Amino acid sequence: MFQVKGLSKSFGGLQAVAAVDFTLGQEEILGIIGPNGAGKTTLLNLITGFLKPDSGTITFESRDITSANSDEVARRGIVRTFQHVKPFTNLTALENVLVGRLYGASPARSVRQAREEAKELLDFVRLSDKKDVPASKLTLAERRKLELGRALGAKPRMLLLDEVIAGLNSVETETAMEIIRKIHGLHIAIAFVEHVMKAVVELSTRIIVLDAGKKIAEGSPADVMANPLVVESYLGGEL
Repeated sequence: MFQVKGLSKSFGGLQAVAAVDFTLGQEEILGIIGPNGAGKTTLLNLITGFLKPDSGTITFESRDITSANSDEVARRGIVRTFQHVKPFTNLTALENVLVGRLYGASPARSVRQAREEAKELLDFVRLSDKKDVPASKLTLAERRKLELGRALGAKPRMLLLDEVIAGLNSVETETAMEIIRKIHGLHIAIAFVEHVMKAVVELSTRIIVLDAGKKIAEGSPADVMANPLVVESYLGGEL
């Protein structure tokens, strides 16, 4: 479904992403981990057209999207969330998701249809009781749910999640993980960047590990967590 081959990006003398290769199948949840500064968010920015690679190719559903801009990528069905949540703070939760349904890969045919579907999505992410609350008044956990709802509003076939669990307590983490599993149940391919290892291990069907822009490991959660190079570079020498 999706392939990155030889993807590289430098900022001045800093090699942020260095010849990274990976694939993603429609039924997979791919965990992307690595220490701070490893190039994880830069990789997502390259995939979604916010940045242009220096070299390499990005292919989605047999189409080369390497040079596509961010809105074209979204229309093709690749949608992302952001590490720092970015709702429209002056709009309600419902209106935020409504925006997602009016744009993206398969926009609603009318505002009325978009509104009804936005209500369903808020219920899906367990935020229906906050539909009339301005986004500026939501808690961090609620904003993270809103990000997921708005992203789903764009009807993705592939969803990129950038630390949607960061900063959540244990109960909120379990809820977020359950929502991600439900999204996966809709046959949406997922790749997610995350530092919460519980989520990475329990959700991922496969993991890739970045360090200093390079992919240093790939495999099942059990294999990656037992990889000495991963233990040394990312887990601080401790399992």
